[in-house]
Amino acid sequence: MDRGRYQGDGIGLVDDKGRVAIPAALRATLAANAPKADGKTGGTIVIGAHQKNPCLVAYDPLYLDILAAQLDKREAEHVGPDGEFDYNIKRAAASGEAVPFDGSGRFIMPAFPRFYAGIGEHAFFYGVLDYIEIWDPKTLIETDGIPRVVKAMAAFHMQQKGIAL
Repeated sequence: MDRGRYQGDGIGLVDDKGRVAIPAALRATLAANAPKADGKTGGTIVIGAHQKNPCLVAYDPLYLDILAAQLDKREAEHVGPDGEFDYNIKRAAASGEAVPFDGSGRFIMPAFPRFYAGIGEHAFFYGVLDYIEIWDPKTLIETDGIPRVVKAMAAFHMQQKGIAL
C-alpha cells in the first residue's frame, strides 16, 4: 500500500480528559493510511515521544515498519569496537501507544506522552511528511533549532484563536 504523506498544520483544543481533534488536512491522510477494517470512519493513530525534541510524534500503524527499518540501519552504523550497538537508539524511539480516533479526528491523547511534551490546553499539529509532530505551542516557539517558519505557524494559529503566548 502506498502511504500518503503528512502535510498541514493546525491547533487543537485539548479538553480536561485529553481529547483533541486532529486538524482536517492531516486527518484525511491519516484516515487513508490507517482505515478501520470495518469501513467506518476513523482509524488508529500511534502517539509517542519524539526521539530528540520535547514534543510528540504521531503516525499510522504502518509507519512502524518504516521506523523499525530506519532504526535497524542506524544501529548497524553505530557498532562499537566491542561489537555492541548503541541500545539507546531504539529506546529513544520505542515509545508509542496506539489509540483510536473517530470520524471527526478526535482521540484521547495518552497521559504520559502529553505530560512528556508539556501539552496543556492547546496542541500544535505539524505534518513532517512521514509522521506528525504534536507540540505545546509555547514550547515549540522556545525550542532552539526549530525552523523559523514552523515557529511562525504555531504563533499564527494561536493568534487566530485570540490566544497570547
